[in-house]
Amino acid sequence: MEGEWDAPARGVPVSGAASASVLEGTARAFVLAQRVARLATADEAGAPHVVPVCFALDGAALYVAIDEKPKGTGPAGMKRLRNIAANPRAAVVVDRYAEDWSRLAWVMLRGRAEVLAPGEAEHAAALSLLRARYPQYRAMRLDDLPVIALRIARATWWGDLAPNGA
Repeated sequence: MEGEWDAPARGVPVSGAASASVLEGTARAFVLAQRVARLATADEAGAPHVVPVCFALDGAALYVAIDEKPKGTGPAGMKRLRNIAANPRAAVVVDRYAEDWSRLAWVMLRGRAEVLAPGEAEHAAALSLLRARYPQYRAMRLDDLPVIALRIARATWWGDLAPNGA
């Protein structure tokens, strides 16, 4: 099914600011300043599944590592990976909450997700970005685990995206 998921990226004017094309400027800086995002996937029936994730951004792709899980189910047992295999449409929301609601903001990235297999050049590059951003990943054995790549097709945002909501 085609539609807004496949449309080119575009921004929504925020506080009178001009629209941007592909996650640029203030919206990109806002995303990069946040440490956690929420990844939304859905199964073949459309049932949603949302999990918090650490991420790295490069060009029009957002990467999420599949790290060592204490559950012992391994990557094959992970709902997010099963969902992507059945339905590659996905979204990521990066947000900032503040008790002062004038500082609230969010950016939503939508597109097609794919699972990068170990050994692919993009897999290695994604892990390098993730390890640079999160020192915790440097001690983890991630090279043999998949990485999720969200191909950003659309970006929308709302609120005060300025650093610290200032």
